[in-house]
Amino acid sequence: MKSVVVTGGSGKAGRAVIRDLVEHGYRVMNVDLVAPREPLCHFLKADLTDLGAAIDTIRRAAGTVDRRRSPLGDADAVIHLAGIPAPGLAPDATIFQNNLMSTYAVFSAATLFGVKRVVWASSETAYGLPLTRTPPSFAPITEEHPLAPETGYALAKVLSEEMAREMHRWNPATSFAGLRISNIFEDGDYALIPSYWADPGLRQWNLWSWVDARDVAQACRLALEADIAGADHFTIAAADTLMREPSRALMARAFPGVPIRGELGEFETLLSIAKARRILGYRPQHTWRTALKGGKG
Repeated sequence: MKSVVVTGGSGKAGRAVIRDLVEHGYRVMNVDLVAPREPLCHFLKADLTDLGAAIDTIRRAAGTVDRRRSPLGDADAVIHLAGIPAPGLAPDATIFQNNLMSTYAVFSAATLFGVKRVVWASSETAYGLPLTRTPPSFAPITEEHPLAPETGYALAKVLSEEMAREMHRWNPATSFAGLRISNIFEDGDYALIPSYWADPGLRQWNLWSWVDARDVAQACRLALEADIAGADHFTIAAADTLMREPSRALMARAFPGVPIRGELGEFETLLSIAKARRILGYRPQHTWRTALKGGKG
């Protein structure tokens, strides 16, 4: 799959994804409401909450109209990152409506035109973040952990996972890889990390997890290339936590009744990436521990 539409390509994850794809020889088109900071690929402005706009965009990218008008020729895949990127950035109902409808529109267009693979941004929030009303059932949290969406944002992600399963049933030629992505950091965000160390409670809402945008990009590319059937989902996080305190000690203080399953490295992520490692070949390359002075491990 060498021709890809990236929705939301002007955002934090999208910029890294497009850069990574271009560096690996992909032809890419960015579809967003906002123009990108730098012109890494062809850009198309479109409102993907509009089903007609989504269908027209994917129809052109998939080469079902005059290919001379498409910068991609035939698009093999869609990476769907568009949407309001976190809870609290707009009224809950607005986030729910925007994110669910844009995902419905993109998934519908992809299955309609037989796009082979849809990789899309689900979220760590599906597991019950901020873990106040519903604490973890076990840790590290795996993809088999019960889902407990606590916001309109998280609920839209959980419903979109079911949507992917049903739309694959409608058109088995299109497979879906949903990435339950952790809190994304860019290089400029690393300076914030030491401010969390004095009070681990500041970050226990997602079990002290994070992920570098460049590793999100790696995961998206690997999910394009992996042998995936149907509609599957994978947690994408860094290999370690944001804290200098060991992971077991963090859990013992914040969630003393939650069982730890299996082996757990000293600073290992508490959002398990074992499935992504096994099936996608995902290997996080970035850690704050080598980028910041005072990092241990």
